[in-house]
Amino acid sequence: MPVIAAYLYSQGRRVREVDIRERVHCPDDRSEFVWIGLSDPCAEEVMTLQRLYNLHPLAAEDALKDGQLPKVDVYGEQVFVIGRTAELKDGCIAYGQTAVFLGHSHIITVRQGSTRSHLPLRQQLEGSPDLLGQGTDYVLHAVLDFIVDGYLPLVSSLEEEVLGMEQRTLDAFLGRSEIARIFTLRRQLTRFGHILLPMEEVTRKLARTDLPCIDAEARHYFGDVFDHVRRVATMTAGLREILSSVFEFSNLMEQQRTGVITRQLAAWAAILAVPTAIAGIYGMNFEQMPELQSPYGYPAVLITIAIACVSLYRRFRKTGWL
Repeated sequence: MPVIAAYLYSQGRRVREVDIRERVHCPDDRSEFVWIGLSDPCAEEVMTLQRLYNLHPLAAEDALKDGQLPKVDVYGEQVFVIGRTAELKDGCIAYGQTAVFLGHSHIITVRQGSTRSHLPLRQQLEGSPDLLGQGTDYVLHAVLDFIVDGYLPLVSSLEEEVLGMEQRTLDAFLGRSEIARIFTLRRQLTRFGHILLPMEEVTRKLARTDLPCIDAEARHYFGDVFDHVRRVATMTAGLREILSSVFEFSNLMEQQRTGVITRQLAAWAAILAVPTAIAGIYGMNFEQMPELQSPYGYPAVLITIAIACVSLYRRFRKTGWL
């Protein structure tokens, strides 16, 4: 069902369930408000809420479009916020969207493509009526904090994978699949960074700008969310740098191995060149050749070849080529 939960709250306590086709009138002191939660709603349901709560048409249109960048828009006495959710699925980052319509007496959350339900968050807030009773802006803080808290397990899992990959690079050479994984992770972390940057701007604006429906005391809470987003962004940037270092180190190791093999082949080629050259000279079938008629000529040539080869081998061993 698109409507996950819709309740009227008074003094931080649930009063009753409301219908999304019902316009609830609350007092101006913010002691009562309606919290409606939708998940993947149809256009008709959003349009119904638009008429009842005087939502801006552009905001309603953005709430129905998945893939929006995080932002904060002000429409009269209402605030419209879009946050992006992220979670790890099968080793890849999957994104969702949460749009929030904030008024003095209502808060409407619209989730698109996100599997993280707000029901645990709602239960947690209902367990703290003192905080819930302070108004819709504190609920908005809790929703954004819930979204940002979902980033940390994602980054922690990727961090473990990246550090493990870094350790394997020190122990052995990376295979083709691991190199492909490095590029995949770098691409995903880069895209994630493009989400975190506007999320920083959203939380910074909520924490430092005078906005309708946002109490001055609530800004401190949004400042805490801003710190969390910035921490995740720093961790993400660090992971991208580690991946770049792992790839560069792997290349250096591969080049070093290639250089070692090249030197070894060159050294053995130089050693084998000695008997090849001497045997080639004595295989030219000339009558007048040194030591050709001597009974000690053949052993002398073999000894000369052996001495030359051993000398070259020792020289290459000393220089580290063998």
